Amino acid sequence: MTFEGRIRPARPEDKPAIHAIHTAAFGQTAEADLVERLGAEGDLILSLVACTDRPVGHIAFSRLAMSDAPSVGACALAPLAVDPTRQRQGIGSALIKQGLDRLVEQGWDLVLVLGDPNYYGRFGFAAEAAAALRTPYDGPYLQALALSDQGREAQGPVAYAGAFAEVS
Repeated sequence: MTFEGRIRPARPEDKPAIHAIHTAAFGQTAEADLVERLGAEGDLILSLVACTDRPVGHIAFSRLAMSDAPSVGACALAPLAVDPTRQRQGIGSALIKQGLDRLVEQGWDLVLVLGDPNYYGRFGFAAEAAAALRTPYDGPYLQALALSDQGREAQGPVAYAGAFAEVS
């Protein structure tokens, strides 16, 4: 299914809607609070909303640090949420595709995501691509997508933004 609305960068006035979307989608405030902390701490590199007459979905990308490869521009896709009344309408897919396109345009090299391999695999993410990386989230649900040759060669430890340590 193709999303018929528009996707745009999040604005300050979207904060209440973004918080509500994440809270409704996850049934708790942890992910909504994560988005707010990432923004407040300057680690949010891309924040997009999917809109119809109002925001109905949100995706966040935050900075990652790679101590063994400091020249690799790496980021995490997290969280992604769609209003539960609008799920299964292509909104999440549209947000991911638009986000990845923008990251390529901005020159990012690597994106990591922790999630369902069947879902994220549709966009090119793979656990195998994350095998040479060491993160606090290692395992079958950690997946990577290289956006450049430099991203394909990335290896070693990966540090997430401090806000992730506070998510319960």
